[in-house]
Amino acid sequence: MKLMELKYVLAVYKAKHYARAAESMNVSQPTLSVAIKKLENELNVVIFERGSGEVTTTPIGQRIVDQAQRVIEATEDIYDTARRGQDPLTGPLRLGIIYTVAPYIIPKLVGNLRTIAPQMPLILHEHFTTDLFDKLKTNEIDCAIMAITQPIEESQFEYLPLYKEDFVLAVNTNHPWASKESISIQDVQRETMLLLGAGHCLRDQIIKSLPEANYSNPKERALRSFEGSSLHTILHMVSAGLGITLIPNSAVQEGRHVVNIKFVKLQETTTNREVGIVFRKTFPRTKSIDAVVEALRTSSIKGIEFIEKSKYER
Repeated sequence: MKLMELKYVLAVYKAKHYARAAESMNVSQPTLSVAIKKLENELNVVIFERGSGEVTTTPIGQRIVDQAQRVIEATEDIYDTARRGQDPLTGPLRLGIIYTVAPYIIPKLVGNLRTIAPQMPLILHEHFTTDLFDKLKTNEIDCAIMAITQPIEESQFEYLPLYKEDFVLAVNTNHPWASKESISIQDVQRETMLLLGAGHCLRDQIIKSLPEANYSNPKERALRSFEGSSLHTILHMVSAGLGITLIPNSAVQEGRHVVNIKFVKLQETTTNREVGIVFRKTFPRTKSIDAVVEALRTSSIKGIEFIEKSKYER
């Protein structure tokens, strides 16, 4: 059995006529007829019944036609896969991204990427950092944008830093700090700090940057710390006067839509986070990673400072 014989079967099925089928396949009618007869003999069945008019398909022939269609489609998929392998900017890219980054960079990233690589649509996966690493290991995603607080220990991954951004203090407009341009970290420890729940790397980064805010007096922690499921929820808690919080600078623009909130800078320059892209060293489509990096670097995202290209260029 040959693929061409199956293609001849499909041609006859669609044309309902041997001569028209042969013409559509750019072969002579005897060539097509002999090939189908050979297949019928090999399978020991009759696929088509010839009459004075149109060719009709036998019941078993219909089942063979259906299977032949699936085989041809699967074959085309194999060729398509090979073509995508030859062009790293063709075919979907499965991009993972953490919850506290996605809303603030994805709209502009996707728009720019459509210009840079129009044949490479993004399939987005929003998850916690640990989940993204698991998905990278199991090949469920191709790369992931996340905030890194320490060097990646797994040797199978490569990391490219993308940008840094400061943390900004969000307070209620009735808070005494609302009239200030900046505030010191030392003052934050006396306030009720609102944090994201466990699993969010932003939570860990804030605690690392401001340990006094949550752990200076562990016995009072339950009274002085509240958790939310998203930055949007946290900001609404600030709006309601339940406490203060820190958010990444990229989230400030969106946060301005929440009423009764004022954003105040921190005087210390150490309160920031670094965001980068992680992928497997064996990932063959490295040019697709470069396209994502370029799309992000050409985005006008307020509040972030891109890391010099020379620092991550391979």
